[in-house]
Order: sequence, then structure tokens, then C-alpha cells
Amino acid sequence: MKTKKKRSGGPLRALLSVILALTVMLLGVRFTFAPTLRYFYPLKYREIVEKYSAEYGVDEFLVYAFIHTESGFDPKAESHAGARGLMQLMEDTFEWVDHRMGDEGGASYEDIEDPEICIRYGTYLLRLLMDEYNDIPTAAAAYHAGRGQVNKWLADPAYSSDGSTLENTPSAATNHYIHKITSACDVYTRLYGE
Repeated sequence: MKTKKKRSGGPLRALLSVILALTVMLLGVRFTFAPTLRYFYPLKYREIVEKYSAEYGVDEFLVYAFIHTESGFDPKAESHAGARGLMQLMEDTFEWVDHRMGDEGGASYEDIEDPEICIRYGTYLLRLLMDEYNDIPTAAAAYHAGRGQVNKWLADPAYSSDGSTLENTPSAATNHYIHKITSACDVYTRLYGE
């Protein structure tokens, strides 16, 4: 007559198996999560971004956040409003930046699909906006809605308690844009910052 062997520690063994499986799964997620995010948040045009972010004193991860948000790294991207290139510049904005660049400028808006030109002008624009507003969310709002609109919001206590930084805007699209820029910048910083 055969006797059945009793398994000892049935519930404890099951609990330990679950804990082991969860630990392996969490370690797997930890080691595969960053590479997966890097796929969606790449460092394309790295030499150009590093060159102009250093030259104009703009955080390179902020530049990447704008390129990621504006065009998804497509140099031929064009918005419904007519903004073009990696950093989605309108022609009048491009000319405004070109004027402020002085002798450094001299490019033509027809060349906006050239990554080097678009990143140079877009990064210079970010420098100007950061100098003016000294705050990423407010500079992002100006990039999206325009400086004139942002200056009106800054003058309104409903949107700015100090007159220099925006707490919010009356534009859902601009609020969403600010969130996208700051989130993308945070992801880039966490993934690639050292």
C-alpha cells in the first residue's frame, strides 16, 4: 500500500513562491522600464542639441522636451497653424529670433526643416524666453501662446500672484502644453541626467 507524502509548509511555500515571483517581476520591470522609456524619449540630433544648449546656456533636456513635444523628432513636421520643423517655429517667430541673434543669425525660414537651423533658432528662442520669464512653465506658455498673451496673463492676479510666474492660464490647451513640456523634461532628466 502506497502512502502519500505530506507536503510540509503548503501555505508558507505558496506565499514564498508568490513573493519570489513578484520580486523577479519587479526586478524585470526595473531593468526593462528605462530602456523602454528611452525608446519613446530618444536623444536624436544629440550633437546639435548639445552644441546649441551649451552655446546658449539652455538645459539640453529642456531642448529635448520641446523637440519631443513639438514634432516627435520629425524635421518635416508642420502644425495646422503653419509652425514647422523640429521645434515648430512660425515664420514671424523665426524672424523675431533672427533679428535678436544679430550677426549670429542670417538663416532663412525656407531652411527650417534643416535640424541644425531649427534647433539653433529654437534653442535661442528658449534662451530668450528663459531670460525674460526665468521659469520653465511660464516660458513654455510663451512658446505656446505667445509672449503678448503670457504678459496679459501675468498682469492678471487670477493667473499670477506675483506678476512674474503663471500659476495657471485660462487656456486648457496652454495648460496641457505646459504639463507636457515639464513632464517630458522631467523624464529626460531622470533617464539621462547624471
